[in-house]
Amino acid sequence: MTFNQLDLIDPILKAVTEEGYTTPTPIQQQSIPIVLQQKDLLGCAQTGTGKTAAFAIPILQLLSKEKETGIRKIKALILTPTRELAIQIDESLAAYGRYTGLKHTVIFGGVSQMHQVNALKAGVDILVATPGRLLDLINQGFIGLQHIKIFVLDEADRMLDMGFIHDVKRVIIKLPAKRQTLFFSATMPPEIQTLANVLLTNPSKVEVTPVSSTVDIIQQNLFYVDKTNKPLLLLYLLKNPAIETVLVFSRTKHGADKIVKFLHREHITAAAIHGNKSQNARQHALNQFKDGKLRVLVATDIAARGIDIDELGHVINYELPEVPETYVHRIGRTGRAGASGIAMSFCDADERDLLKDIQKLIGKTIPVSDAHPYPAQVTVSTPLPGNSGPKRGRGFGAKKPSKRSFHNAERASRPSYGGRTRPKG
Repeated sequence: MTFNQLDLIDPILKAVTEEGYTTPTPIQQQSIPIVLQQKDLLGCAQTGTGKTAAFAIPILQLLSKEKETGIRKIKALILTPTRELAIQIDESLAAYGRYTGLKHTVIFGGVSQMHQVNALKAGVDILVATPGRLLDLINQGFIGLQHIKIFVLDEADRMLDMGFIHDVKRVIIKLPAKRQTLFFSATMPPEIQTLANVLLTNPSKVEVTPVSSTVDIIQQNLFYVDKTNKPLLLLYLLKNPAIETVLVFSRTKHGADKIVKFLHREHITAAAIHGNKSQNARQHALNQFKDGKLRVLVATDIAARGIDIDELGHVINYELPEVPETYVHRIGRTGRAGASGIAMSFCDADERDLLKDIQKLIGKTIPVSDAHPYPAQVTVSTPLPGNSGPKRGRGFGAKKPSKRSFHNAERASRPSYGGRTRPKG
């Protein structure tokens, strides 16, 4: 199937072609006709499946038939959890809708509202928003939702994870009862399923790959390594020129900053994005990474959920996530919309049980890469549940790392100068 077979209007087809798209992804093939029929949609799709275009393209087509004179009223609302994702959706609307004549804007917190308010006063057809700033501007009287015809709730499960679900419910009660609703979530925990049942009316369901599976085209590799040697293993992998840019995941904000500090000492361009960074700092780092000015972007899970980077070839799990589903989301940052990708994961003694949970979720054993200079003291296999294997415990025969382990690894990576390490700076 091609985009020409989806009954799209010429202005959108022209824009899509200019973007280099010829063949729609599975979720686009299934979702676009449903949305064009003005039906409610429940989409279960992991990141990297082309979900944004699956709702942005048909929304643009539906609203292009209803252009009006005078001050435009908001007819479509796309609600999303993070600033980064909101910006990316707005950029997609600009790309696909450049010849439709429709106006759109994006609003989010953490920055001055002045420019956002001015755009709203000028009139927009489509509004992309994060929940907090949306409610704030509604309460100030700058936004009215009474003319909404299409409502999109994107990344619903992440809304729940980030504590936004109550804000989402406050937005929902302000929407017209008669509307088309598009609901997207990578996972469907009970509270999200309940919300979908309330929001949707006789929805069509689109499910692209099992919710808890990993994209098959992503090559996954596992590295057993002692915690003290993780910085050195990261440095070793970065010596490979094939890794032009890489997204590295840290479990904590403090850990992300430490990784960046270590890489800077080794003259590798890197930046961190996490909740303690300002919105402007996070967006600046993301833009530099996209532009190739940074080789390494280190992120925590919440900060990284909305990252959508074309042709990102590598992801490194510096630390395994505590929630198995998060592993799926992390590695989904590569292998976007049909592209190939490589995901490498470090596993130390304390993470052995986390690895077991991940492999149970994805239903496969991640291949082990042992051809590196920093193998764990004792390498163990982590079989899938039901197979015989070692009991739960620390494993690996490794001693518990000290609090100074990262600092010691930094020192070990520096060249020696007459028995002394290179001075700081």
